[in-house]
Amino acid sequence: MNLFGRSSPLRRAAAPAAPVAPGAPLSPAAPAHTGAGVLPDPALQALTGEWMIDPAHSRIGFSVRHAMVTTVRGAFTQYDSRLYFDGRDPARSRVDIALFTASVDTGVEQRDAHLVGRDFLDSASYPRMIFTSTAVHLAGRDVYRMTGDLTIKDTTRPVDLELTYIGHVTDPFGYERVGFDGTTTINRSDWGLTYNARLAEGGAMVSEKVRLQFDIAAIRATATATT
Repeated sequence: MNLFGRSSPLRRAAAPAAPVAPGAPLSPAAPAHTGAGVLPDPALQALTGEWMIDPAHSRIGFSVRHAMVTTVRGAFTQYDSRLYFDGRDPARSRVDIALFTASVDTGVEQRDAHLVGRDFLDSASYPRMIFTSTAVHLAGRDVYRMTGDLTIKDTTRPVDLELTYIGHVTDPFGYERVGFDGTTTINRSDWGLTYNARLAEGGAMVSEKVRLQFDIAAIRATATATT
């Protein structure tokens, strides 16, 4: 299924390796305990099941400090993924995300060309970045802590992602919608993204720290958003 997922036929000529099986249901992970002293909101039990992205209202992006004084923001405009959300036992939830690296968009064509080149993402050789969850637990009444493996180029390392439940509604067209915001910060050199230029003052042109941001609006997998 495609929650946290967005895809289009553009810039996808390079065939991704080990693709997520299209249309295959995502089996929930083995049950486990939630965070100490934190119980799931009973209202969330009705949300248990598979969901799909509403691409018109979602964004998977990043921000990084540039030249020590400004922040560059960008997003990946093409991505595929699957999610199973369990409102009764959050530990049974699971997410797989595949971002197409050639779809990076910072609003500056020359910068995007540099990012997809060999100095950074090397999209020709590594067309996808992949996140696969390994554990989920309830950290607060509306906050979930998700641990998973992030693969960039040929390096896989664990990361922690914090997801905040925003809410759910039924829209005027009868579609059930749910929203999550997520964020995590990584050091890009941990994944071999070590290219950098130095400033005359001694600092780095591009910060080591990169903040990944997930602004997600989703609908039940059985429905299709039309607005």
